[in-house]
Amino acid sequence: MNSTPYDWQYLPLLLQILAAVFLGVAMVVASWFVGRHRNTKVKLAAYECGIEAVGDARGRFSVRFYLVAVLFILFDVEMVFMMPWAVIYRQLPHITGSRFFGFWEMLVYLGFVAVGLYYIVRKGILNWSHDRADL
Repeated sequence: MNSTPYDWQYLPLLLQILAAVFLGVAMVVASWFVGRHRNTKVKLAAYECGIEAVGDARGRFSVRFYLVAVLFILFDVEMVFMMPWAVIYRQLPHITGSRFFGFWEMLVYLGFVAVGLYYIVRKGILNWSHDRADL
């Protein structure tokens, strides 16, 4: 049995957090002291790929833009689940004890993804030919 109190076991974690915070603050303070502070009109102007800024940067985006972004994240998460499964697919019978359990498990998962994709296509989210306001 360990004779040290339970709270003392978190001391290394606390020291690591304090070291990380100290290092971050030290870098910000050091850059403030080392850096030059001459704010000119050119330095404060927005710079976007070498193109002069024209108009207001607060343009309105269609809801469709955000829906496509969420779909991109959704399908990235799908790949996060499929890659480890594909890597250990041949070892799944030894792990689960069943020959086809891993296969059926992934088939059910892909079924849910297919239903979601069908809903997306039926809703017309990926159809950019006309922008509807009823989404």
